[in-house]
Amino acid sequence: VADWLNKNQPPAPAPAFLHNDFKYDNLILDPAQPEKILGILDWEMATVGDPLMDLGAFLAYWFEADEHPVFRQYNLSWLPGNPSRAALVEDYAAASGRDLGPILFYYVFGLFKNAVIAQQIYKRWKDGFSKDARFGGLLPLIQLMGEKAAQHLDKGKI
Repeated sequence: VADWLNKNQPPAPAPAFLHNDFKYDNLILDPAQPEKILGILDWEMATVGDPLMDLGAFLAYWFEADEHPVFRQYNLSWLPGNPSRAALVEDYAAASGRDLGPILFYYVFGLFKNAVIAQQIYKRWKDGFSKDARFGGLLPLIQLMGEKAAQHLDKGKI
């Protein structure tokens, strides 16, 4: 996966402001209208860069009901009422007007990045630097994200 990412990096587009960790658990939703976002939390990783990096990372956090059950522990996106990953891509393209031709790169990069972050969290737990028992169960997630990235590369699409 890392080799493919190195060989297939798309040209850099005009930079944009990135949140860099956009996902459900960083959103404040309106209790009366859960589809309405009231606020976005966790800005410490914000930066300027390729706007599709934010989309790719977001899609890598977005798990669907037909995917491995391990993923369900880490997000709400698989629950009924959520759009599919494909629908999110279509909506993003329509709203932004951006060319999403290289979306596979960004999605696979997001999976790779999330797997590396989870591995680092697991190692901190294993070495005794974190007492949060949830981190001890990250190995299956790490492996599945790597497998998922490879499967999407084999398919040639997200």
